[in-house]
Amino acid sequence: MVSYLRYKTIVFIEHMDELEFEPVFAPLTVNDEVPEDLDFDVFKDGDFSKMSFGELRGKWVILIFYPKDFTFVCPTELGEMASLYETFKEEGAEIVSVSTDTVEVHKGWHDASPTIAEITYPMAADPAHVLSDLFGVLIEDEGVTHRGTFIISPDGIIKTLELNCDAVGRSGKETLRKFKAAKYVSNNPANVCPASWDDGGETLIPGVDLVGKI
Repeated sequence: MVSYLRYKTIVFIEHMDELEFEPVFAPLTVNDEVPEDLDFDVFKDGDFSKMSFGELRGKWVILIFYPKDFTFVCPTELGEMASLYETFKEEGAEIVSVSTDTVEVHKGWHDASPTIAEITYPMAADPAHVLSDLFGVLIEDEGVTHRGTFIISPDGIIKTLELNCDAVGRSGKETLRKFKAAKYVSNNPANVCPASWDDGGETLIPGVDLVGKI
């Protein structure tokens, strides 16, 4: 656990009655950099291996936390992302799904479920809760995560964050839209994307001439 705690912002809270200081570790959020030497186990292409955020540098990363394997909403989300995987890859992105299950459980689910069998992107395992704690999605008393989606730039910076409760599934198409928007403004830093912007739509260039005109 020490290896990842050092990356977190440390906030000190003073206990006035005891005059002691207790460190509180704040999770990563938008505009924070993901540590590149942080690695994790994955199930991919029928085998187990290691992956790190360092080897993902240079690509956009769509990091998808979901509560647990062998459930109900989760396979619909992961299956939709599997159907969009080639599109994400063509746009320069890698998808990585994460739950607190082990890689062995991922394999068992992959072998049992026709939907999960379609997944070819890496399925990361986080049984020690290192990733889920670091990204602030862990439900500690249950040992599972909220539905969290993080879009991370090629230089490791978190650009968007979406957090849903267990009962509310996410849209893979909306994740793709937001990814394309993040990619567009990264390549065109003078521009911003308005509400519901989609690929090919008009963008805005902030300036004094636009103030009060929209």
